[in-house]
Amino acid sequence: MSNSAESTSQRPLRVAIVGAGPAGVYAADILTKSNEVKGGDLEVSIDLFEAYPAPYGLIRYGVAPDHPRIKGIVNALHKVLDRGDIRFLGNVTYGRDLTLHDFRAFYDAVIFSTGAIKDADLDIPGIDLEGSFGAADFVSWYDGHPDVPREWPLDAKEIAVIGNGNVALDVARMLVKHADELLVTEIPDNVYQGLKNSPVTDVHVFGRRGPAQVKFTPLELRELSHARDVDIVLYPEDFEFDEASDEAIRTNNQTKTMVNTMTNWLVEEHAESEQPSSRRLHLHFLHSPVEIYDDGGSGKVAGIKFERMQLDGTGNVKGTGEFIDYPVQAVYRAIGYHGSPLDELEYDAERGVIPNEGGRVLDAEGKPVPGIYATGWIKRGPVGLIGHTKGDALETIGFLLEDRLTLPPAENPDPQAIIDLLEERGIQYTTWEGWNRLNAHEAALGAAWSESAAAEGVVRERIKVVPREEMIEISRT
Repeated sequence: MSNSAESTSQRPLRVAIVGAGPAGVYAADILTKSNEVKGGDLEVSIDLFEAYPAPYGLIRYGVAPDHPRIKGIVNALHKVLDRGDIRFLGNVTYGRDLTLHDFRAFYDAVIFSTGAIKDADLDIPGIDLEGSFGAADFVSWYDGHPDVPREWPLDAKEIAVIGNGNVALDVARMLVKHADELLVTEIPDNVYQGLKNSPVTDVHVFGRRGPAQVKFTPLELRELSHARDVDIVLYPEDFEFDEASDEAIRTNNQTKTMVNTMTNWLVEEHAESEQPSSRRLHLHFLHSPVEIYDDGGSGKVAGIKFERMQLDGTGNVKGTGEFIDYPVQAVYRAIGYHGSPLDELEYDAERGVIPNEGGRVLDAEGKPVPGIYATGWIKRGPVGLIGHTKGDALETIGFLLEDRLTLPPAENPDPQAIIDLLEERGIQYTTWEGWNRLNAHEAALGAAWSESAAAEGVVRERIKVVPREEMIEISRT
């Protein structure tokens, strides 16, 4: 082992980043491009750890496969990692394969970018009935997450999705879209078969506030209208606007665009009613969920009750005392994600984050823990888009650079030392070269499928490999 007092000015600063989604990759990229590194004042050596065998985190396992921005984001992340100055080590789980003590021994600083992958709770009666699901679990299934069951119960004809964010729209779109339209994505075969056999006819999306207060974005909203043989249904009584709504429409172009889009759909809806589609996507506003109920004690979802809300002048809502029942056989809550606790670190259970100040992780007394940092959703909570994630990383890296001369030095900063430890423990870690092999394999699966189905004219760029064991085997061959 090296002398623990060795000055980091005599060697590269060793930094571990735990989580290889956008937050982790951006943090690594920003550090390598910092003025201190570019100016030659600092040399860095970065290892990017990921619990899954493949990189990209939420972009691979948390976004609908037909999302129009996926390819661009993946390409950008790929370019960063393909440079060769950031080492990727996949299939390594923090708290199981490596502890905080391990990271302390081999790195001068550790940045946690583990994101948020669990559903926020919705505390209403009936939430635990059979047929009531968290959106995050469904997203993991249709994105081919290696650690979730291969099958998903898709036997409901009428479905409720609770939430008015992008995830709610993703879930609703995936449920109502005809499976054949998804063949051009990287959707796994088991997901395609499951969705193809779904008997769904109606998917209802419910928001608690009005059309001017939705949390989704214009791009996601417009994607709804691209689904073939799916009618979008809106309700005139939901289009109420108070003073705050009018102000938002006047002053916020995004809000104005979305309200105008939905209002136009509302007007056009009746003109198209003579040729109804086989499936319908309903958008409801001013509905607050009260109870999910079963049918005669069956234990299975039979419907959901909402209280009708009204805007109070500030953009918030209050109850009207009027209740509405909708017969549905499945309910998906998409009211937000929640971060998970990490071993040996403080955790704010209410917010689902690691307590921190600007990315400096805090201990139980609220003092910064030397050398430990956070970025992304585990730092700020599951809000914001990619741009916010970059800003997060910039702030965290700024503090790390500010602290660099006082960081507790690694006992053994040799980059080979962590590899030796992983091999000694029998951990089947994957590498960037391994990801390139898996990436090529998935592309080859798509090409083979496309060739066999040439007569149908469908081209599949890739087919995602789902089993973890298969991903590891391909990566490590």
